[in-house]
Amino acid sequence: MSSTATPAPTAPLIRLWRYASGYRRRILIATTWSFLNKAVDIAPPFLIGMAIDVVVNGSDSLLGGLGIEDEKQQIIVIALLSFIIWTLESIFEYLLGIEWRNLAQSIEHDLRVETYAHVQELDMRFFEDRSTGDLMAVLNDDVNQLERFLDVGANEVIQVVTTVVLIGAAFFVIAPSVAWLAFLPIPVILWGSFLFQKKIEPRYALVREKAAAINSQLSNSIGGISTIKAFTAERREVERVSDGSTDYRSANRAAIKLSSAFTPLIRVAILVGFTATLVWGGFLALDGDLNVGLYSVMVFLTQRLLWPLTRLGQTVDLYQRAMASTNRILDVRDTKATILDGDTHIVPAESQGRITFNNVTFSYEPGFPVLDAVELTIQPSDTTAFVGATGSGKTTLIKLLLRFYDPDSGSITLDGRDLKTLRQADLRRSMALVSQDVFLFHGTVAENIAYGVPDATTDEILAAAQTAEAHDFIELLPRGYSTIVGERGQKLSGGQRQRLSIARALLTDSPVLILDEATSAVDNETEAAIQRSLARVAHNRTMVVIAHRLSTIRHADCIYVIDKGAVAEVGTHSEFVERGGIYSSLWNVQTGAVQTTT
Repeated sequence: MSSTATPAPTAPLIRLWRYASGYRRRILIATTWSFLNKAVDIAPPFLIGMAIDVVVNGSDSLLGGLGIEDEKQQIIVIALLSFIIWTLESIFEYLLGIEWRNLAQSIEHDLRVETYAHVQELDMRFFEDRSTGDLMAVLNDDVNQLERFLDVGANEVIQVVTTVVLIGAAFFVIAPSVAWLAFLPIPVILWGSFLFQKKIEPRYALVREKAAAINSQLSNSIGGISTIKAFTAERREVERVSDGSTDYRSANRAAIKLSSAFTPLIRVAILVGFTATLVWGGFLALDGDLNVGLYSVMVFLTQRLLWPLTRLGQTVDLYQRAMASTNRILDVRDTKATILDGDTHIVPAESQGRITFNNVTFSYEPGFPVLDAVELTIQPSDTTAFVGATGSGKTTLIKLLLRFYDPDSGSITLDGRDLKTLRQADLRRSMALVSQDVFLFHGTVAENIAYGVPDATTDEILAAAQTAEAHDFIELLPRGYSTIVGERGQKLSGGQRQRLSIARALLTDSPVLILDEATSAVDNETEAAIQRSLARVAHNRTMVVIAHRLSTIRHADCIYVIDKGAVAEVGTHSEFVERGGIYSSLWNVQTGAVQTTT
């Protein structure tokens, strides 16, 4: 029996580099400023050595050998060089700060927006499998974590490498016999850094997971605040958040315990190298084998070489946090949509609205079918209703019709075209949905009504509101159509939200209008008014209605009774009542014709 080896996961830095292909020119520019800044930053020790050389050797100094024999002129030259070098260092530091920070902001912005745009294209199944809080953590916290590394850490890495290369070259020119002592701790430091990275990586991955979990808990708690208050569960929810925060703190403590030990160990290794250089180089200078000025340069350069390595722990720490976040972000970006767009373009306004389900079977989980071999036809300009017990599969029909999911087998057609061949945007513009679970966005009443048609005129918004029997209550709001509805429409009643949802659907003028328990949250008087309004617009639309309240669909042109995922009965209200069956039993219960016993 053969097996296929699982490919090794790609390192997060490589994944990030591939993503950042469009930024590589800017990365090169920023890297150049970092290199030049560090190059001039290590020049002052050489100037100090030159000054000591002038004081000790006079006209026999390095500058004397270059033709500047007057010792005071040599000092002035050194002062001018110091001014130029410090000025250049300041300029390069400004340029690198501007470039790296703007680059970090640009990548952060583009990565967040592009990831969010990608998330918008994913299937409904993806959102049902992941919590809102987890996605919020990826799009916000993780992107910010990456931005912090690009803002600070990338420059630190480049400057450490520059320091090691340039000072190393200078050391081997000045005093090859001593240079190896200065570099003695570096292999130990690098080994420790790689070991630290390997140990800390899973700990930071766990930190990001715990951060996402607490974010999800907070999102759920704030979103359900009315339920929490209604059931006086405030203390219990605080305890849940406290438990999540404790888990996050514990994960961080495990990472902090390891990361805090790194820098002190690095300092010990640095101390060994610095002390060895100081002592051995001093002996050589005392014996006359090393120029005093060069000895001072070497001592200062040793400090410049080794001391920045004390920040290596912080840099690696920041890097690992960023890479843990990078993996989470790019994992979302690498998630592929399974509902693939078709390439057939249709004009929604020209759609007749004939819908056919051909032997459709569907399950959310394999082995547990929700719909089983469904065959039905929705005729153009007719009102077709679906009734049945809760969980029978009625709403699933709507999800398949909007292509939130694809059937496991069979096909669904619109005007004879398989939905899989159509562009999803065209398909969904051909249909307007009024869901039982109404979602309004934080904004004005007018903005929510015009959500599907953002360029709608005021008259068109008013007409849609009037048809939905919403105009009268809107006029009574504090600012009328300019009233802010609050997040999810929390400032409005359930019936008011539902009427705004109906107005939003009517404004699109889509040829297919889908009503999923659209009047479940309104009183009988408002429901009757809405039914009259819908009857006025139904003559040129295909109406698909899901209802538990059978009185709302008694005048439908065709009614399908769905039972356990299959079509159990087809007919009209009057036909069902006359012949008996499931629908007739439901009707008798709802009208009180049959007394139920307990």
